[in-house]
Amino acid sequence: MAIGKRLNKAREGVDREKLYPLADAIKMVKERAKAKFDETIEVAINLGVDPRHADQMVRGVVTLPNGTGRTLRVGVFARGAKADEAKAAGADVVGAEDLVEKVQNGAIDFDRCIATPDMMPLVGRLGKVLGPRGLMPNPKIGTVTMDVTGAVKGAKGGSVEFRVEKAGIIQAGVGKASFSEDKLVENVKALADAVAKAKPAGSKGTYIQRVAVSSTMGPGVKVEPGTILG
Repeated sequence: MAIGKRLNKAREGVDREKLYPLADAIKMVKERAKAKFDETIEVAINLGVDPRHADQMVRGVVTLPNGTGRTLRVGVFARGAKADEAKAAGADVVGAEDLVEKVQNGAIDFDRCIATPDMMPLVGRLGKVLGPRGLMPNPKIGTVTMDVTGAVKGAKGGSVEFRVEKAGIIQAGVGKASFSEDKLVENVKALADAVAKAKPAGSKGTYIQRVAVSSTMGPGVKVEPGTILG
C-alpha cells in the first residue's frame, strides 16, 4: 500500500480538530502504528516561549520510567581513570585528543555525547560540528560531569534530552509502539513534568499551549494539554 493511502486510512476515525485525553490519544496512535517495524511514539509540545530570547530557552534531560526502547550509542571525552570509568559503564566511544580528531574528520559514532569538565576546552573546538546535531555537552543537562558512570548509565537507561526549537516546539520520542499504553502514558507524563519544571522566568501567559502524539508513520492526534501532567 502506498504511503499516502496508508496514512489516509490511518487517519480514519481521528477527528483532527478534537483534543483527546492523553490515554485515548495514545490508544489511537498505537492502533494505527501498522508499519513493518516497531514505530517510535513521539510527542510534540508547543510552548508559549520565544527561544530567540535567552530567558525563554527551555532545555533539560529526563529519565523516562519505562525507557525509550532505543539503544543509544554514547561517546565520552575523558582521560585516564575517567576514561576507564566510562568504558566500564558501557560507553561505546571513549577518547581525548584522538576522539576530537575523529569527530573533526566527520566520524561521529555516537547519539549522546558526555565530557568531563577538564575536556571542555578541547571539546569546545567541536561546537560547529556537534552543536547543529544537538550533541554538544552541556552542564545544564548533565552531559558535562565528573559522574561519568551516572551519565553513561542514564543515557543507556532511557534518559531523553529535550530542547525547544525555533518555533517554540519540543519534540521527543517517548517509547515504541510495542510498549503498553500505560507505559507510554507514564513516559509522556514524565517528559511533560520535566518540561513544566523547566519553565523559564521569561515565559508569560499559557506555557503548555498545544500537544500532539504520533507514531513514525502514523497521523498526529491532538491531546488535551491538561491531561499530560502527572
